[in-house]
Amino acid sequence: MLIKKAQDEIQNYLKDASNFKGTCNAVYFPETESDIISILKEANKNKTSVTIAGNRTGLTGAGVPNGGIVISTEKLNKIIEINEKEMFVQLEPGVILFDLQNELKKHQLFYPPDPTETTCFVGGTVATNASGARTFKYGPTRDYVIGLTILLADGNKLNLERGINQAKGNQLFLLTEEGVKIELDLPEINLPNTKNASGYFCKKNMDAIDLFIGSEGTLGIITNIKLKVLPMPKGKISSVVFFENELDGLTFIKQARDQSVYNKKGHSSDFINALALEYFDKNSLRFLRNDFANIPTNSKCAVWFEQETNNENEDLLIIKWVELIKSNNGNEDNCWFAFNEKEEKKIRDFRHSISEKINEYMTGKNFRKLGTDVAVPHNCFEELYNYAKDITEKEKIRYVNYGHFGNSHMHFNFLPGNEIQYEKAKELYYLICKKAISLNGTVSAEHGIGKSKTHLLVEMLGKSTIGKMFAIKKALDPNLILGSGNLFG
Repeated sequence: MLIKKAQDEIQNYLKDASNFKGTCNAVYFPETESDIISILKEANKNKTSVTIAGNRTGLTGAGVPNGGIVISTEKLNKIIEINEKEMFVQLEPGVILFDLQNELKKHQLFYPPDPTETTCFVGGTVATNASGARTFKYGPTRDYVIGLTILLADGNKLNLERGINQAKGNQLFLLTEEGVKIELDLPEINLPNTKNASGYFCKKNMDAIDLFIGSEGTLGIITNIKLKVLPMPKGKISSVVFFENELDGLTFIKQARDQSVYNKKGHSSDFINALALEYFDKNSLRFLRNDFANIPTNSKCAVWFEQETNNENEDLLIIKWVELIKSNNGNEDNCWFAFNEKEEKKIRDFRHSISEKINEYMTGKNFRKLGTDVAVPHNCFEELYNYAKDITEKEKIRYVNYGHFGNSHMHFNFLPGNEIQYEKAKELYYLICKKAISLNGTVSAEHGIGKSKTHLLVEMLGKSTIGKMFAIKKALDPNLILGSGNLFG
């Protein structure tokens, strides 16, 4: 097993995509589950902090060490089985999502969760309950995890299969492979009626596996994952629509969402049923124009949508989408439509490049990325959207606003020009998160809490609930060595 201790060799493991930075004494590169068990037993005995590192694509510092040691999962990268009959894939945590999707495609299968950064490790997506554009139709990672092998802080092993071990009310009982019994008290939490990746998932009569999905490396180390997969769709419509009025774009999304929710409930496949509904404000378009010269100059916003098709209904669905575009004053002549994989990739590049350019801008200024991950119930979204715009424009700080508006989930990113603006932007960021909480929303819909949002988790859930979550961690990790600084500060 490789171990690196020289600081010049481990710098890449000391920051993530948001430019969150940390320190550690060594990085371990285990090649087997036994390697991890030996590392954990030694670390637990010495009370050494252990941080699990995926491919460092996170945005909240969860995979950035707070001292101690790092365990990188990059050598645990095998796809163990693709089962076409039972529709699952079994793999190790270091498999790259892009590679998994390519392998599944050979079997005419796909894995629905699709975080924007496809170079992420699958283990990291499970640890954060990640989601992406297709979450609008298919839901987050949690909905596809059907089996996990987890090593606890002392090296003991849990084998969890969905449907096998449910809580009894608020009591959850776990049994390790070594015969150790663990009893946990689950707090009652009013989970927001939105996408949510904030804190431990706790619910009466919940499945034991759900506690570990989204626990951000604080409860155990995932060594084996079993995921549900689906048949590859026959075809897909992908389009970017430009609007000269932002209200038209927002109304288009609302109507497309409402129709999709209705048609998803088993109605005909010949109606609008979006796979993804994403929004880009005028500042986002301006920010991207150098790389995409064909963005119409008079556009005030854009919407990207996708819908799966079969061999018979593509033309009919295009007609229905064009009707919706025209009824909301969309720029019909300048829409981008993709009719093959090459054209679809161009549109995906447009969608994905916004976050990459923001990361480059903030890193170039040596600032940590400052972008919200808030989501609220649909009836509150316009209020949150206007609030964020108003308080930021009053301070004359540049921003871009984009994201999963079909889920009433926005990434409002600040682009400060100097240190004074950066400090003011941090205050505005906090105010936007507080506003989302006041509207019964979440401070993290998909990126998790990590180290950068622990204070916001307290604001959202309250000290009492956080204390009960911490008691769960203490029961599973008595020496508090795993994920130091994540969730609980």
